[in-house]
Amino acid sequence: MDSRYEVVIGLEVHVQLTTKTKIFCGCSKDFGQQPNSQTCPVCLGLPGALPVLNRQVVEDAIKAGLATNCQIAPRSIFARKNYFYPDLPKGYQISQFELPICEHGWLNIETEENGQKKIGITRIHMEEDAGKLLHSDGDSSQVDLNRACTPLLEIVSEPDMRSADEAIAYLKQLHQIVVYLGVCDGNMEEGSFRCDANVSIRPWGQEEFGTRAELKNLNSFRFIKQAIEYEVERQADLIDDGGTVVQETRLFDADKGTTRSMRGKEEAHDYRYFPDPDLVPLVVSDDWVDSVRGALPELPDSKLARYQQELGLPAYDAGVISAERDLAEYFEALVALHDNAKVCANWVMGEVSRALNENGIPVTACPVSPQLLAGILERIADNTISGKIAKTVFEDVWNTGKTADQIIDEKGLKQVTDTGAIESILDEVIAANQGQFEELKGGKDKLTGFFVGQVMKASKGKANPGMVNQLLKKKLEG
Repeated sequence: MDSRYEVVIGLEVHVQLTTKTKIFCGCSKDFGQQPNSQTCPVCLGLPGALPVLNRQVVEDAIKAGLATNCQIAPRSIFARKNYFYPDLPKGYQISQFELPICEHGWLNIETEENGQKKIGITRIHMEEDAGKLLHSDGDSSQVDLNRACTPLLEIVSEPDMRSADEAIAYLKQLHQIVVYLGVCDGNMEEGSFRCDANVSIRPWGQEEFGTRAELKNLNSFRFIKQAIEYEVERQADLIDDGGTVVQETRLFDADKGTTRSMRGKEEAHDYRYFPDPDLVPLVVSDDWVDSVRGALPELPDSKLARYQQELGLPAYDAGVISAERDLAEYFEALVALHDNAKVCANWVMGEVSRALNENGIPVTACPVSPQLLAGILERIADNTISGKIAKTVFEDVWNTGKTADQIIDEKGLKQVTDTGAIESILDEVIAANQGQFEELKGGKDKLTGFFVGQVMKASKGKANPGMVNQLLKKKLEG
């Protein structure tokens, strides 16, 4: 990031909602269907077709507003945003302007340089998406209107971010929240979560903002960071060379890592907003807001704090597990069955996550349920099996769906805890490695692991490691 100027960043995030149908009609909004197969007179903008508001869209907006500390407006109005583009069949987009549903919110982000920082949220409003243009290699383009009328929330931040890293921290936290709420699937590749970044620079100490450029339709954290950093350097070099920054909309070229001019930046008056005469004002009662608030899930920050304070997890463990709602729910179900939270966390972050990643499946499809995993942990706790054998048992549970007890019995995996049996194996190992034993007696402590390992190998992993260590220590003292 250029150190010659202070960077000012504001973000407009478009969140595609997970409703089954569109915002103003009953058409499905499933991704990847045949072009123009999910349309009707309303989303095609045919004369005389009237929009009907989807109640679930309003509820999702209220959820997002409450989760980001916004005020929920008791009365809000839909407006027509007028512009012409081939993917906008009506010639206007139904959005909200002067009276949005949510305003004056904030999120706290963690920054490496300044610790915790509050980022203001100006507004959250509901709107419909446009269609999608499909460009061929020839001279023609086609339009797919399946996406037209898909419900969106636009979340507009204050210009409070001062670096690309702060912008990414804010976006990641917002992304986590909307996915936790279940209002968005968070799929950035499909455009479910995308943002426009308003970037400007100003000399240090200057209060007035510089002229901003809008970076349009960024849909990956990596590209957003690259685009902002390039744009800051571009503006700084332009000013240093005696030029001026032009207010415009720019596109990011991911292949070249550069931004390029798309068009002049529109202002609100360019869109000629006016209240939509086909939609009555939206009234949200206090009872409705209270009902939505009561159904909100525990959010990531609250889980993070609770896992540390109530369960005694280290900050790192708590952060990893609370990052994803489904993983957190799996962990909490496991802790309800096995009271050692740290052991539960180790297995969820270790074997469970490893197996999920290797098989490319979400935790909701994990074949080892919390109940089955708790059975494994109980057999470790009561010394029926060792931690090493437990990993083998886990694989068998994963592949067969059998319980830990069934697998332990079928394969004869019970840990050897008989002192006499373990001592007999240890004596054989010492006899076969007398030289190393003398070195161990002479103070070469690193050989302890060698002897324990040899006993475990000879017992096929069934010897209790703690007992092996105790018996070895006795023989060294004797």
